[in-house]
Amino acid sequence: MINRWSDDKASQFIEQHRKKYGEDLAVGLYVASLIGAETRLVLHGGGNSSVKTVRTNLLGETVRTLFVKASGYDMAAIEPDGYTGLELDYVERLRSLDHLSDGDMVNAFRTHCLDARAATPSIETLVHAFVPSKFVDHTHPDSILALTNQAEGEKHLRAALGDGVSILPYTHPGFPLAKAVAAELERNPGTRAIVLMRHGLLTWGDTARESYEATIALASRAEKYVEEHARKPVSAQTSTPLPLAEQRLSALASVIRGLLARPSGNPDRPWNRVILRPLINRKILDLVDSVYAREFAATPPLTADHLIRTKPSYLWIAPPPYEDPAALREKVARGLREYAAAYEAYIAKFSRNRPEGVEAVDSMPRVILLPGLGVIAAGESAASADIARDIAEHTLEVKAQIAAMGEYRGMEDRDLFEMEFRAIQRRKLHACPPLSLAGSVALVTGAAGAIGAGITQELLEQGCHVAVTDLEGDPLRQFTEEMRSLYGERVMGIALDVTDSQSVAEAYGSVVRTWGGIDLVVQNAGIAHVSSIEDMDMETFRKTERINIEGTLLILAESARLFRRQNTGGDIVMVSTKNVFAPGANFGAYSATKAAAHQLARIASQEFAPMDVRVNMVAPDAVFSHGARKSGLWMEVGPERMSARGLSPEGLEEYYRNRNLLKAKITARHVGRAVLYFATRQTPTTGCTLPVDGGLPDATPR
Repeated sequence: MINRWSDDKASQFIEQHRKKYGEDLAVGLYVASLIGAETRLVLHGGGNSSVKTVRTNLLGETVRTLFVKASGYDMAAIEPDGYTGLELDYVERLRSLDHLSDGDMVNAFRTHCLDARAATPSIETLVHAFVPSKFVDHTHPDSILALTNQAEGEKHLRAALGDGVSILPYTHPGFPLAKAVAAELERNPGTRAIVLMRHGLLTWGDTARESYEATIALASRAEKYVEEHARKPVSAQTSTPLPLAEQRLSALASVIRGLLARPSGNPDRPWNRVILRPLINRKILDLVDSVYAREFAATPPLTADHLIRTKPSYLWIAPPPYEDPAALREKVARGLREYAAAYEAYIAKFSRNRPEGVEAVDSMPRVILLPGLGVIAAGESAASADIARDIAEHTLEVKAQIAAMGEYRGMEDRDLFEMEFRAIQRRKLHACPPLSLAGSVALVTGAAGAIGAGITQELLEQGCHVAVTDLEGDPLRQFTEEMRSLYGERVMGIALDVTDSQSVAEAYGSVVRTWGGIDLVVQNAGIAHVSSIEDMDMETFRKTERINIEGTLLILAESARLFRRQNTGGDIVMVSTKNVFAPGANFGAYSATKAAAHQLARIASQEFAPMDVRVNMVAPDAVFSHGARKSGLWMEVGPERMSARGLSPEGLEEYYRNRNLLKAKITARHVGRAVLYFATRQTPTTGCTLPVDGGLPDATPR
């Protein structure tokens, strides 16, 4: 493992943060960034670090202060406000207690923070407080865990790390562990680090560099030892080609996603859905194809920190019959039922130990191992599924290292349960209330235009994952980048030509491989053409027909096929137009083709209803732009309309605003909210058209 300490970069952190936060916290922040950047040390909010320093309070008194990483904050991206300052004199006195509940511990922290607005500090705050050194780092190095989680782990650790390193048996994190660490330091004051069995590594120093370099040195020694003592490296029984694994993922992901959906108890929105994230690479595929895969799935996680993300075990499914879709579905369904039964038995066995107020969770796995395909991780969002996926990748690799040396030995079931259902841990999962479309996936066509962009943003603001699709080019690329800068991994951009069946199928397949499936399709792609019937150019008419009619048909058909495989219902919202009901002169190509598309959607509402797929339409009028994005339709129509009425662009917008009953300016966001109405299933409605036009009597659906 590389020591990445740089005096220059440390100085940059100090220069950047010293004035507001002080030099001690600034250099501690630098070390946290180094640790967080190395995934073999910590993953996704795991681990913690601290620094002891002084602050001056409002009375001018010097206060000994412990700054410790707040609970759940990711060291890879932590900022100064990710550290919470506590009155160290008070916190140290907590060691005199014989018992301290989590609730009382957190209350003690909250009432002795230097800033009442600070985040709740780490569960391991007392460990940091009871170690007297100025800087303390707690990590979960893969190489250390490869030794702590073995039947002869302590023997291997002593051989690998040498003298001067203490080893503590697994102890319940929090107050019990802090007391154990303090006692060990009293027994062995010369110890320079502590290995926590089935948990991780604790290092310290008078300088941030000393503590960090101790972590790197010990992790590197363990790494070297593991490599040198691998007697029987794990290998695949049969080597699955990567393209074949990807092909199987395309066929199976939506089936698995549908089977993982849990009943919600809400008849209008009957499913709580998940997002899937695949893990398919040569190393992982060989591990999943090995004889050890079932054991890897069944044995406990490497450290308790992973429990709330992955549950105590993964689901392993015996080599599935990929060539038989019906048998494949049943085999996966049976595996999920068996997993749920085992998990519920585990809950029942220890339920009396569950703290009051901590609710039970669903019985579905978070990680699935499929020989011949790879790993699929599930979560409430792409972010949470990514965490489970990344933890699974490291876990499988470490368990393979252990298998090459000896026998895996993980945490006991009782300890697993107590950590999995610990309130202070579970709060990390629900920092914010869920949004209305959390766990849902949408595909929006024509997303780079004005209306498509407005719809996309409304969906993203409600927690949806959105595939923004449009013709390949700068508008799609720029809009995708803009949305990803705001919403991160919940956005993907796909070039899609709705008139090309292969392009449509590939776009849907790309979403399925990325997130597992689709729940909402917004068919917004379309073009307009201004011409009288007498002067109509037939090739231009046919182009309008292909995009507006055939494009809609292809989108509807591909959506139906996907929704049938997924088997959890779905929604389709077509962006129609007021011209379906009130066509205008010189607008025949657009009005006629949109009317045909509208009729296809109405027919789809009848055909798809048995699958619980609702098909509805929104009919906007006069949406000229969305921010800097101009409407393609009005760029086509506007010049003719302005010329006919002798108006400027601003005057044309005012004309259309004044012609509706409400005198309302119609925006792309308004259209997006109409889509949300259907997407969130506010009423049991299908085959309906919702006007978004400010009130146009001649365009009222009838």
